[in-house]
Amino acid sequence: MPITTRPLHPVFAGEATGIDLTAPILDEDIAAIDAEINKFAVLVLPGQNINDEQQLAFSRHFGDLEIPGANSNIGQRTGREMGRGVADLSNLDRDSNLYQRDDRQRMFNLGNQLWHSDSSFKIIPAKYSMLSGRVVPPHGGDTEFANMRAAYEALDEQTKSDIEDLVCEHSLLHSRGVLGFTNISEDETKNFKPVLQRLVRTHPDTGQKSLYLSAHAGGIVGMPVPEARALLRELTEHATQREFVYRHKWQPHDLVIWDNRQTMHRATRFRDTEVVRDMHRTTVAGTAPTVDGQIST
Repeated sequence: MPITTRPLHPVFAGEATGIDLTAPILDEDIAAIDAEINKFAVLVLPGQNINDEQQLAFSRHFGDLEIPGANSNIGQRTGREMGRGVADLSNLDRDSNLYQRDDRQRMFNLGNQLWHSDSSFKIIPAKYSMLSGRVVPPHGGDTEFANMRAAYEALDEQTKSDIEDLVCEHSLLHSRGVLGFTNISEDETKNFKPVLQRLVRTHPDTGQKSLYLSAHAGGIVGMPVPEARALLRELTEHATQREFVYRHKWQPHDLVIWDNRQTMHRATRFRDTEVVRDMHRTTVAGTAPTVDGQIST
């Protein structure tokens, strides 16, 4: 059965059918999916009732995977058992019980409700994220995506010129600090020193420019902090206008793939202390920094 796609939004996001991730996948199918991700930036594969091993095997077709751990997240070091390379984005603790309202991991996870790009706090930020909806809540818990290439194209020429060469400082601690999450250890503070990312990126495959924004961005090199944050807020408000946003209402076993190089996303609120939302994410690592000369420690 050939892979077919249909658009889900006027400017981006598509749905692909005709592929079964529980079966062996042909190289030409991987190439076709990759091309559709370049085209749509967000690609929904419905009805994929997969386990962690199958998700990992599929994800590896697109590059090396990020490995969740102490240097990529806060908490979850004693979480539920996951395949190596799978991040637990559920609201369940290590015993598969719902988090209590004041649980530290739950407080940290609330940062996912801010507009962000995965791993922008790493020197080499993420390429693709792949999120599998194993159990989805009956109400709420949608994921919103913002098309950063369309947002860039809609800027006036003066603004494009003003921001072309700007470099931002990204840190996971900044996004959590916005929410008042300050329960951070000394080791975690060391792990999440700010890294540099260009504000305007050029996609390596399509050649299209896009804004590279994230809640992790808390400063701009050479600019006073209040001025930088005002500009970042203005650009974020511009980029997340309804015309640039696709809202995905999850169905059980959806697999959603997005390109972090040309989108932002956020989770939306649901009654997370009452109903289960069990989501497993794999992340395809990027291949190069956006700013040269940084040293990973």
